[in-house]
Amino acid sequence: MTSETIRDAKTDHLLTPQNAAFIIIDYQPVQVNSIASMDRQLLINNIVGTAKTAVAFGLPIVHTTVNVTSGLNKPPIAQLRHVLGDYPTYDRTTINSWEDIEFRQAVEATGRKKLVMTALWTEACLTFPALDALAAGYEVYVVADAVGGTSRTAHEMALRRIEQAGGKLISLTQLLCELQRDWKRTATVQDFMDIFIQTGGTMGIQLSYDRD
Repeated sequence: MTSETIRDAKTDHLLTPQNAAFIIIDYQPVQVNSIASMDRQLLINNIVGTAKTAVAFGLPIVHTTVNVTSGLNKPPIAQLRHVLGDYPTYDRTTINSWEDIEFRQAVEATGRKKLVMTALWTEACLTFPALDALAAGYEVYVVADAVGGTSRTAHEMALRRIEQAGGKLISLTQLLCELQRDWKRTATVQDFMDIFIQTGGTMGIQLSYDRD
């Protein structure tokens, strides 16, 4: 079988490592411990897997926290600091990160129009910047199994509002597959397999590939 000629990765309507940026907002202890829309350990596994995916595929990453500098809140959870420790964080006071000048400038500086967005809580720190980004002409892709709210209702209504405004809901596995797209792209196959297995996936087949 022959794969089709690789499409222009910058203009592809699907997500690619060359046209998407990863936005991660407020995965701090207080926020994680307040999540009631899904199992918290599963949430942690999924956001760590999403962050690892962004790193493995070389997406520009914009990481923001709230109220760390003021001393009112703590830094991101250790599991994420382990993955994203080499990336800067933009600390802010605004609930809506889009209203923070440095954060918005960092997003603009990526040069990407497709934003893979994750945040806690879904109903506030995700919804508000997602709606503003959509209004500013960006495409927003929410990793729905890596975000959470203070209740199932709050989470689901927030996702519905984002979707009604034009946002797109995806999953971690979908993000992995969309960025990988072709097993012939061997440079990221091992990372793909590792992340998939670490986040609860299983493979019933053995994939062979050239590590070179």
